[in-house]
Amino acid sequence: MRVVFRRRVFVITALLLQIGFLVLLIAGSSISFQYFSWVLNILSIVVCIYILNKTEKPAFKLTWIFLILMIPIFGGVLYIIFLFQSNPRAFRRYFEQVISRSAQYFYLPGDNLPSLLVEDRDFLPQARYLQKYAGFPVYNHTLTEYLSSGEAFYKKVLKELECAERYIFLEFFILRQGQMLDSILAVLERKARSGVDVRFIYDDLGCFMSLPSNFSKEMERKGIKCIVFNTFKPILSSLQNNRDHRKLICIDGKVAFTGGINLADEYINVVERFGHWKDAAIMLRGEAAWSLTLIFLQMWNLDPRREENYPALYPWKDGCPVESDGFVQPYADSPIDNENVGEHVYIQIINNAKDYVYINTPYLVIDDNLISALTLAAKSGVDVRIVTPHRWDKEIVAIASRSYYRQLISAGVKVYEYTDGFNHSKTFVSDDRVATVGTTNLDFRSLYLHFECGVVLYHSLAIRAIKDDFLNTLPRCHEVGLGDCARNLFQRVVPDVLRIFAPLM
Repeated sequence: MRVVFRRRVFVITALLLQIGFLVLLIAGSSISFQYFSWVLNILSIVVCIYILNKTEKPAFKLTWIFLILMIPIFGGVLYIIFLFQSNPRAFRRYFEQVISRSAQYFYLPGDNLPSLLVEDRDFLPQARYLQKYAGFPVYNHTLTEYLSSGEAFYKKVLKELECAERYIFLEFFILRQGQMLDSILAVLERKARSGVDVRFIYDDLGCFMSLPSNFSKEMERKGIKCIVFNTFKPILSSLQNNRDHRKLICIDGKVAFTGGINLADEYINVVERFGHWKDAAIMLRGEAAWSLTLIFLQMWNLDPRREENYPALYPWKDGCPVESDGFVQPYADSPIDNENVGEHVYIQIINNAKDYVYINTPYLVIDDNLISALTLAAKSGVDVRIVTPHRWDKEIVAIASRSYYRQLISAGVKVYEYTDGFNHSKTFVSDDRVATVGTTNLDFRSLYLHFECGVVLYHSLAIRAIKDDFLNTLPRCHEVGLGDCARNLFQRVVPDVLRIFAPLM
């Protein structure tokens, strides 16, 4: 605890000192030197012009311009501090090289897009976009199993880890010491001693208050290769926004898991933080597990010192023997390439829905594109339902999320809050034919700033289980009506004000 405390206090104190110094510098200068104040005001105007001409989401532009108008002296400088102190072009170039080197190996199982289109051409836009443009192919010969709770996920993961023979790859946003993490680490340590290649990636900010700073060294000492993603530094920087929010477990390239579940005890309801924790994951057995394995390796190989022999890790030399229960298309999203893959997956599912689209999300902080897609679907007669939490982990985000309720409900979207506790699932299911399970929340950070991943399912057996889980959850939810959205002036004004700052939450 002393190690954790020292590091956290140092980083937080350093950040606060930088902020305080900048505020005092500019405030003091503006009082003492009127000319300096004029220069800063002109700088803010120039920054506003620059923001308006950027290729960026309008919501981000509006938020920054609003902030600069509120504090014209400090606003322009603040924007420059956050966006111009570091040059990510070198990292972007190397990321593109890693993607380019690994792209061909996604096709080691073959090209299954023609087979999918023979079965159902309605999926052509979605599947072709992900395969031809984003670089994530369609797979056959895959069994899917939907895991509707952290407890089911935990039990299945422990069983599959015991079966690992060659390698185990894990990538998580949050690790918190306790029953879940400790028991999984015990298996990993034993497997590493037996010669299994065990690799771990975890996000430094996600584990900022839950792991000691020497955790990665302890893992290395036990034979587990470890990378701490985007180490959080006591320097004001916009690069701290780009977090690794993925949750991945890949075993021998044959079995893989992803979804909303991190390795912490609240996810399996051993400890209670916000009531009952409702979450979901998907397990893939077969060809599509190889795709999630490559997605992990792309992140692992962002270190220039690493060069992977991808074909050597491919598990099936004579073809995958797994029978298929449909088509599966794993995908990843990155803030580096300016391509919002997760958002596009969601929008295409909504736009293609004919009968219904059911959505689980822990946050509902969305831009005009998703609002338009959801409201247009509802106005067109599609049964659009969204389940959010009733007990939230972030109260400010909760208020901002509820500011979107009025507009959605007025258009015919049905919004529910999970009254038993916190709904952390990230699932879409539509028309009994297509679904996605992944890590991407319906908020600006997940959609545009974080590294994310997910799986699209076409005609898979898991689709029915996802729909049934959603419908079985509704009796434990409260349907939000227009009367619940604004009972008084305070409830109308505060959410609308917070909504202005939603892109920065």
